[in-house]
Amino acid sequence: MTEEDYSDISVNYLLKKMKEDPTVVAITSGTPTVMGFTEDKRQESGKQFVDVGIAEETAVALASGIAANGGKPVYGVYSTFVQRTYDQIAQDLCINNSPATIVTFSGSVYGMNDVTHLGLYDISMMANIPNLVYLAPTTKEEYLAMLDWSIEQTDYPVAIKLPGGSVISDGKEVTKDFSKLNTYEVTRHGSRVAILGLGTFYGLGNEVAESLKKENDLDATVINPYYITGLDTKLLESLKKDHDIVITIEDGMLDGGFGEKIARFYGDSDLKVLNFGVRKEFPDRYDLNELLKENHLTKEQIVADIQALL
Repeated sequence: MTEEDYSDISVNYLLKKMKEDPTVVAITSGTPTVMGFTEDKRQESGKQFVDVGIAEETAVALASGIAANGGKPVYGVYSTFVQRTYDQIAQDLCINNSPATIVTFSGSVYGMNDVTHLGLYDISMMANIPNLVYLAPTTKEEYLAMLDWSIEQTDYPVAIKLPGGSVISDGKEVTKDFSKLNTYEVTRHGSRVAILGLGTFYGLGNEVAESLKKENDLDATVINPYYITGLDTKLLESLKKDHDIVITIEDGMLDGGFGEKIARFYGDSDLKVLNFGVRKEFPDRYDLNELLKENHLTKEQIVADIQALL
């Protein structure tokens, strides 16, 4: 039995959604199986599946047009190919505020590792385009809740960054209202140290918190940010009362990334901010464990960096 991946999860959800709603359309650009649409699934979906070929620009322009006319398009794309359609995401989709959905796959250190197919740059590219809501689920359940919300809402273009590595499913019902933009969730309440683990690295954030408890008898606050594109200023402001250190962990390049937004928010305060992610470079056919160590993305290194400031 093969392990379930996000392609399986996506196609199973979308086929059910298509049968319930003829306005739902799945779009790919030459990679139909990115969302699990094998030949039999493509036949099953009929006209509600469109493969535009290797033309990412066309895919986003099509999605924007469908959304503007009342349809519910979902475009699945590998993170590494997002740069090919940056212009259309900004000009066709976001300027028009068309409520289409983009799902980015393999945007992770755990994704493809050759230099022409790296998925490390989508946060820097997409999270700084006006009007776009970019979401980072940590589990299968969060992804499906975000996808369902995104398809049904009519206010924003939405992108969803799938986590890297094995699918995590905790079976928990997600009741969060994603239309309340930029509202983070505190999952562990503590003091002195606050950890914002984005998407893939939310689990690593919890591991760091466990180590701090064991080694320093320190109860750290752990936060699931959900939103890559915006700040929960109310929550971030409240951390100033009883925290000295805030750390961010993200699955992507630090320059222009999520952590920089948090650091900028605290720039005029006394809080120390540590940002963990991948440095700006083009690693080629890298060894995953070496890349993680070189960028201080292991539990032990992050804990040591925090302890040095305590």
